[in-house]
Amino acid sequence: MNKFWKKRYDMENKITTGNALLDKMLEGGIETDVITTIYGPAGSGKTLFCLMAMVAVEKFNKKVIFVDTEGGFSAARLKQLNEKYEDVLKNTIFLHPTSFDEQKKVIEKLKEHINDKIGLIIVDSISMLYRLQRTNEEAVEVNRELGAQIAALTEIARKKNIPVLITNQVYASFEDKNKINIVGGDILKYGSKCLVELQVTPNNKRRAILRKHRSLPEKEFEFEIVPEGIIEAKSGSFRLF
Repeated sequence: MNKFWKKRYDMENKITTGNALLDKMLEGGIETDVITTIYGPAGSGKTLFCLMAMVAVEKFNKKVIFVDTEGGFSAARLKQLNEKYEDVLKNTIFLHPTSFDEQKKVIEKLKEHINDKIGLIIVDSISMLYRLQRTNEEAVEVNRELGAQIAALTEIARKKNIPVLITNQVYASFEDKNKINIVGGDILKYGSKCLVELQVTPNNKRRAILRKHRSLPEKEFEFEIVPEGIIEAKSGSFRLF
């Protein structure tokens, strides 16, 4: 086991993300008692960060609950990240809601799966089924339900000290095409104590920006996606705002 994996599982109430660049930006990893949200456009690396976190948690003999609402999980991609991917799969509980109502029931029943062996809850993504539901029902009611789901995940994180990692989609503003909005708006912004925005740059690289944190300033780094995971872009560097 290399030096990276010798870090304690719970150090200063944080766990490793499975990626040295993101761990560096978060100064140790994601906090265990809050919701961390990674959001960005399609192809920016959101699910990949989730897969790397899965691999990291399994190395500490912990299990993962993975709520896959988009059908975006790929065992083949996981295999590229870790030769022992079968061990990761065995230690992962997969839940596959296909409607917003099913997502509601899944999150309500998460407490039934919680024990001291669970090291991470992933929801990828929190917003796709929500967006589909909003086209069919009144926005107020759907927003209320989304808020209830975030509250339930927050309760698990705070009371059980189990980190919750969720991904979210974005959309462009009608008034300003250069402005990116997070789906779910203030519900997600206030419910998440850590917000990491992913961007696709004009030169086809990726950028991760720490937009919100309880104790850290905004900062960013550029990265590239490779078969083995995520590496720092050749011209990339960490930058404080």
